Amino acid sequence: MITREALLETSKRVIKDAVVDNGAIVAANTDLPYYPREATSYRYVWLRDASFTCVAADILGLNIHEPFFQWCQERAETPHGLILQRYHTNGARAGDQFQPDQAGSLLWAIWYHYRYKHHEANDFKDLIVRVANGICKHWNVNHFVIPTYDLWEERSTYPDIEDNHTYAIAACIRGLRCAAELVSSNSKKWRLCASQMETSLNHAYDAARGHFLRTYGKINDSVVDASLLGLTYPFGICRAGDERMVNTVRAMERRIVHAGGGVHRYENDTYDGWMPDGAVRRKGAGAWPLLNFWLAIYYRLRGDFVRANGYIDWVLKRLRSPYIPEQMFENTLQKAVCPLVWAHAMYVIAVK
Repeated sequence: MITREALLETSKRVIKDAVVDNGAIVAANTDLPYYPREATSYRYVWLRDASFTCVAADILGLNIHEPFFQWCQERAETPHGLILQRYHTNGARAGDQFQPDQAGSLLWAIWYHYRYKHHEANDFKDLIVRVANGICKHWNVNHFVIPTYDLWEERSTYPDIEDNHTYAIAACIRGLRCAAELVSSNSKKWRLCASQMETSLNHAYDAARGHFLRTYGKINDSVVDASLLGLTYPFGICRAGDERMVNTVRAMERRIVHAGGGVHRYENDTYDGWMPDGAVRRKGAGAWPLLNFWLAIYYRLRGDFVRANGYIDWVLKRLRSPYIPEQMFENTLQKAVCPLVWAHAMYVIAVK
């Protein structure tokens, strides 16, 4: 089994390799020889992945934050303050989906880096104001006024049924409150919006089903989704010991934890990330190591280090190299994006 220390050293290198010359942080540097030719290219900037990577870099003492925040401020296309699906490294959009969780995650990452020195975040005031205002501008009391997509880029909300992605709303609440701490001049508007979102989020828990819904509104989606862990970390909407989170995690372990400990994204997932000859193949999804690490973070916050270590070790025992893939399959035929920078970032956060 690869040791935790050795994997931390590899994680440092993978994170450094993800940073391009202009400050952008890609989800996977497909130019490097360790990246499998068969896997689909992830040489794009997803601001969510990059935000978690910045936090991991902070933990490791790597100085990648300010060039990245500068790239976001000067290069990334943000029409009307919206963070879009993904970006090319030159800052041009590579998709038009509005994924509000990415905006919240970016604001959280900026706050995390400057949490003890708020005044230094002033260099990125324009970015903070633009992104926070973009969230608020497109929010109306209890829902977004334009379609939004979930973090998996597969499901949309619609203004006419006033539905919301639970994870995305949690991210926006935390992001707006982080922004309000960093830029006090705009804090009243952002805190009001965050308060409205939190009132809305109270409807996301289904007591009858015993877990948080992944999407709620006039039409609900009750599929169990691992992203709901974000309500505890990093967005702090629910404490780890909150009965609603305890019940939600219990539902996850019943329905989307397979093969003795591998955490899947959600029930009946099919995406495997392999696209030979340009065709999307659907042979069935695997476990996502980054989700194992996310669940380990949750259990550490609950003080259950035995379970936390169990979810980490499940991945380490199955690694075929010091690189953490996007997914792990129960067969040797399916290939995965490897290494996935976000997975290495979550490993760093989980063990450190």
